[in-house]
Amino acid sequence: MAKILIVDDARFMRKTLTAILENSHYEVVGEAENGRQAVEMYRELQPALVMMDITMPEMSGMEALRIIKKEFSDSKVIMCSAMGQQKMVVDAIEAGAKDFIVKPFDESRVIDAVSRVLA
Repeated sequence: MAKILIVDDARFMRKTLTAILENSHYEVVGEAENGRQAVEMYRELQPALVMMDITMPEMSGMEALRIIKKEFSDSKVIMCSAMGQQKMVVDAIEAGAKDFIVKPFDESRVIDAVSRVLA
């Protein structure tokens, strides 16, 4: 079973994603509320996938993505944001994200992205 790390500064969003993923039999191994925690937890847990918000306090999702990709080139990260601005999407993909999901989460879109990235 694929282990997934969820990163979002909003507890409600973490819980929503956890519920969607667990309903589809994925294992959520951890939750981080900022980019700094995400990097630390990635090093410790080495999950199969990270679902990470872009806009967070302390360290943004983009900064965390760059650090994780630099240290773990084979890491798989799906970025999430409430704002689907084209430039943000392009920047995330160029930095190594495998996909980009816009909030509020559409359950089928989340599962589709996760299964495709993990395939």
